[in-house]
Amino acid sequence: LLAAGFGVWVWSGSYEIGADKPHWPLTEWVVKVLRERSIQPQARLITPPGLDDPAMIRRGAEHYAAMCSSCHLTPAMRETELRQGLYPQPPDLFEHGIHDPAEAFWKIKHGIKMSAMAAWGKSHSDAAMWDMVAFLRQLPQLDEAQFEALAGSAGNDGHGGMSMHGHAHGHDDAPATSGSAAGMPMDMPMPASSAMH
Repeated sequence: LLAAGFGVWVWSGSYEIGADKPHWPLTEWVVKVLRERSIQPQARLITPPGLDDPAMIRRGAEHYAAMCSSCHLTPAMRETELRQGLYPQPPDLFEHGIHDPAEAFWKIKHGIKMSAMAAWGKSHSDAAMWDMVAFLRQLPQLDEAQFEALAGSAGNDGHGGMSMHGHAHGHDDAPATSGSAAGMPMDMPMPASSAMH
């Protein structure tokens, strides 16, 4: 009876599925618990590499500017037109950072259903996604000038789109250079990693 009643309710079209209407509190709780319980055990199987390499951080900054900043913002960006229309709201990663590199890698690679989080593993290598994790550990400690210096030529137009100059949406066809990333000298001082991220 419960299954039949649920089917009738789904078929009736009475559920408000628009992204401008929040979930019911119970639905929000169920989705949150489902998401966390799904990600945590899978992330425990992942062993992060060393994430303090300045070259990784620079490459990750370029990817972040091109692929992530429209939703997850930058030190100086408080909103975008794209982000305003998303539900649930993507976390402001400059404000909150990441707390578990393995979980961050899993989310970047596989995406999250019932959200706007894309599965970047469909188009990017594991190495590129670890570069992004390395950068995300540093992001809360950066000001906008440091972010722009690291991100190089990739920038956000403020409307949820990217202003790209020689950077094709973060694809990894070109080999990484050993001397610099984003045209920055390798001896540029990097912020120290926070123990919390």
